[in-house]
Amino acid sequence: MTQAVTPQEQTRRITHWIGGKPWVGDAARRGPVFDPATGTLAGEVDFATDAEVDAAVAAAAQAFPAWRDTSLARRTAVLFGFRELLAARLDELAALVTSEHGKVRADAAGEVARGLEVVEFACGIAQLLKGEFTEHASGGVNVHSLRQPLGVVAGITPFNFPAMVPLWMFPLAIACGNTFVLKPSEKDPSSAVYLAELAAEAGLPEGVLNVVHGDRDAVERILAHPGIAAVSFVGSTAVARHVYETAAAAGKRVQALGGAKNHMVVLPDADMADAAEAAVSAGFGSAGERCMAASVLVAVGGCGDVLVDRIRERVSGLVVGPGTDEASEMGPLVTAEHRAHVASYLDVGAAEGAKVAIDGRDHDIAGDPRGFWLGPCLLDDVSPEMRVYTEEIFGPVLSVVRVATLDDALGLIERNGYGNGAAIFTNDGAAAQRFETEVEAGMVGVNISIPVPVSYYSFGGWNSSLFGDLHVYGPDGVRFYTRGKVVTSRWHAIAAHHSSLAFPNAGGSDG
Repeated sequence: MTQAVTPQEQTRRITHWIGGKPWVGDAARRGPVFDPATGTLAGEVDFATDAEVDAAVAAAAQAFPAWRDTSLARRTAVLFGFRELLAARLDELAALVTSEHGKVRADAAGEVARGLEVVEFACGIAQLLKGEFTEHASGGVNVHSLRQPLGVVAGITPFNFPAMVPLWMFPLAIACGNTFVLKPSEKDPSSAVYLAELAAEAGLPEGVLNVVHGDRDAVERILAHPGIAAVSFVGSTAVARHVYETAAAAGKRVQALGGAKNHMVVLPDADMADAAEAAVSAGFGSAGERCMAASVLVAVGGCGDVLVDRIRERVSGLVVGPGTDEASEMGPLVTAEHRAHVASYLDVGAAEGAKVAIDGRDHDIAGDPRGFWLGPCLLDDVSPEMRVYTEEIFGPVLSVVRVATLDDALGLIERNGYGNGAAIFTNDGAAAQRFETEVEAGMVGVNISIPVPVSYYSFGGWNSSLFGDLHVYGPDGVRFYTRGKVVTSRWHAIAAHHSSLAFPNAGGSDG
């Protein structure tokens, strides 16, 4: 298998995957791909021109009629084969994720495993695409429904989950009979090519899955391309809004998942040790580069001091180092620019009146000093008007907001504007039930800090965290990648008579 970039290699060119094979274009523009743990250049990725995006769409369009007409049994066989290859090579893919993103190996393996769950869900497509049938809806009239693929669809995926998010999209899309064009993040692009290679090895026909790399130019061409029927996106809220508005204006179906400011609410009756450990895991895992990371810890009724003390104690021994080291609990940030941007919020918060309770810039690092390191950071006494509260930081910066009551906590979340995920830690069942009913968020955790749904539900937020009507994967994913059709039929011999010109109704003999 031709792998785009491996951790053992030095600088290498990362190319597109179009029509079932590597696509090497002129690449007048390329982007750097770094090893975040060492700060060294690991590869260069080709940036697609409009012509290369067009070539990928053309390959997908050419493959669509035959793939649409491929039996569900055959599609399922390919997906099962892909699932087996993905499971067998999970460690290889996880190592590739670590080499370009920087997350620790256990976290990278967990990312692949969660993507694998969606592949397994897609393997049940024959059950998921079953329609409905009604006999004798009217005299001699039968009615049935079916769901059919859209055609060529596209996915634009973020750097923070370079394997998992593509796996949330293309397996289900192709299971439904569509063909796919994937534009992964240019910061860590090799995982997407590796997935395409695995799919081809599993028997996926040429052109059904294509990968093009690039920056905004490639994205804009995808959004405007008349041959693309639907676009799935995960990224920041500002870009998600642009993707939604631009693609929808071009007549496409769109699901655009945006940013987040996930709140973790802790009531005074909660197990404080458990809550503090959950806050550390949810706030600093994957260096905080998760859309489901807990970025705001809401301490209710005076429990803030004990939470801060327990978090400080846990963080003091947290190992920050290269993802290849089994002892590392948290890796570097993805780029030097992003590390500098995240670290700047410590000064911003202090200037606005927050207390820097833990300064990750001072954390001991068990790695190459050239890496893009920032240890866990905790800002205490944060208030809702501060930038560190209102803006998505997307790094290992956890803000503590102190409120008096659960009412205050619910109001805080409602006014925040995002609505991706929210969690509550409590031993009070009534309080938990009220929280899950009233909180303004699409995904809710009760004594679970990162409430990512299992594959047979759907992932998505509310408010400024989602643009579009349908969430990703699960039942919503099937609905997004298909469109419904209802067939009304009559096959008995029709006696010669004059038909009524009235609008047909279920009670009439003519239908």
